[in-house]
Parts: sequence; structure tokens; C-alpha cells
Amino acid sequence: MTEHHLLPSVDTVHWGYFDATQAPALVVKSGDTVTIDTVTGTPNTVPDRSKFHVPPALDEIFAGLKPEGPHILTGPVYVEGARPGSVLEVRIKDVSIIQDWGFNIIVPKLGTLPHDYDEMVYNNIPIDQARKVGIMPWGLELPLRPFFGVMGLAPPKGWGRISSIAPQSMCGNLDNKELIAGSTLYIPVFNEGGLFSCGDGHGCQGDGEVNVTAIETALRGTFEFIVRDDLSFTWPRAETPSHHITMGMDPDLDQCAITALREMIALLGEKSGLSHADAYMLCSLAGDLHITQTVNGNKGVHMMMEKKNFQL
Repeated sequence: MTEHHLLPSVDTVHWGYFDATQAPALVVKSGDTVTIDTVTGTPNTVPDRSKFHVPPALDEIFAGLKPEGPHILTGPVYVEGARPGSVLEVRIKDVSIIQDWGFNIIVPKLGTLPHDYDEMVYNNIPIDQARKVGIMPWGLELPLRPFFGVMGLAPPKGWGRISSIAPQSMCGNLDNKELIAGSTLYIPVFNEGGLFSCGDGHGCQGDGEVNVTAIETALRGTFEFIVRDDLSFTWPRAETPSHHITMGMDPDLDQCAITALREMIALLGEKSGLSHADAYMLCSLAGDLHITQTVNGNKGVHMMMEKKNFQL
């Protein structure tokens, strides 16, 4: 096992898209650990530089790259042995905030209430890294629970370059607040090497991410990548120390819920040998459907089931 550190720069980020033809920023072996630093924002979201630290890489990226979407993504990481039809297991070992500010914006025509605002509303949110709180404009201190809004692989080559906005089967903009340090994400692979990228750092977020942003900030994540040839499925899955998680993404929330439910029924069958009817019953009695987000074109629903319920 080898440890790597990937820093953001004009040569190691892509701004607003996923693309299977993009050259890797780093090549690693299955079992390697990679620490990845990310940045976020636009020139208009940078706060007063005399009061807050602005990562130098951010200015270099602003000057050197043209945005094709909202997310500055560090990567991609090519994992040797990953191939179409396999699954990349991404163990999220650590997530930390690496700057003293974040921001939240309300954007007209976006979010769950797209027509309630005619002008953009911007708020800078100071971050107390020692106390791990974000300080809201009226003084409320929100506990921080950092995670990456975007973690994903490259899509099939035939899709061409796609926006980073809508989550897909290769993950991307999941905005799933359960994917904190200690959790594991399982992503279907569509290209040699998988091509993993991450960004859209969140200091904290509620289920739904209703106004289209969280506390957007810069994060450092440490990931262990493991190629799983023994797994094969269509939609991403995840687990925390206590729960298994299945996911559905679609413009229709009903279809999101149906997919997340069907995936959990399948997972219960795979791990516990339950019949479809027994697994369906258990999901009704002990499974929890959560609205992941309602703002990314493809909305998201995830189902959580305690691991103890998989024991026969």
C-alpha cells in the first residue's frame, strides 16, 4: 500500500464536468491511500482577504481555467485494475475543513423554490476550525459535519463530457450527508481505471439541500481505493459503521424512492438470503427513506437500513 497526496492546481482539477477521455491526474494501485485537497467557489464568492485565508490554488484556477459548471473537482485518480463491470470501493478515512470560511448562495430559478427570489442572495459563513462550528449571520453556531458533495467516476465514453450537476449511476453530485469520514462508497465502474474525482466540499448540509447550496468550503479527504471484482451492480451503494445505504436518482422523486427501495430489497437478498417479499416487508418496518437532495436536476433518495437487520 502506497500513500499519495493530490493537490488542486490548473493541471489537477476539472471545473464543472466529468469526461472519460480526461487524462488522469494520478495513477494508483488498488489498496493505495490518497489524500485529496479541494477548493470551491467563484471569484464572486471569495470573502475579504484581509479577514480570511484564500487558498492560493483558487486564484490560479480562476485565472487559468474556464468553468463549465459549478464544481471544481480534483482528479481524476486512475486506479489500476478497475474495469467496466467492476465496482470501486472508496473508503472515506478522513475529511477535514482546510479554510476558515464557507459560503451559501440562493440563486434565482434554482433550488427547491426556484421562483421565490429575483436576485442572488450571498452569505459568507465564518468557520471556527478549532470548535468545528459555522457561524451564521445572526449568530447561530451550526456544528460542522464535513463531507464531499461530489465524489464520482467518469461516465461511459459514449456519454461524452457531462455536467457535474446531476448525479448519475457513476455518482457525482450525490450531496449525501451520510458520506462523512468512516463511511464507504461503492461506485459502479464504466472505464478502465475508474477515474475518481471529488469536490464540492460541504461544512454541513441538511437532507434536501433545498436552496441549492450547503456551507460550501474547501476540504481535504483521505480515501482508500479498492477494486472489487466480486461485486457488480447498477446503482451506487454506501455504508456507515451502523447502516447500509442504497440510492436512487431521477428527475422524479417517486422514481428515486422506488429505485432506492428496489436496491435495498436486492441488497437484503444478497447479504441475508431474504426473499423479495420478506425483504420488502422488512423495508417497510425498519428501512428509512431520506430525501438526499431536490435541487440537482436528477433528485435523490437514499434508503438506510441498520446493519443489525441483515443478521439472520
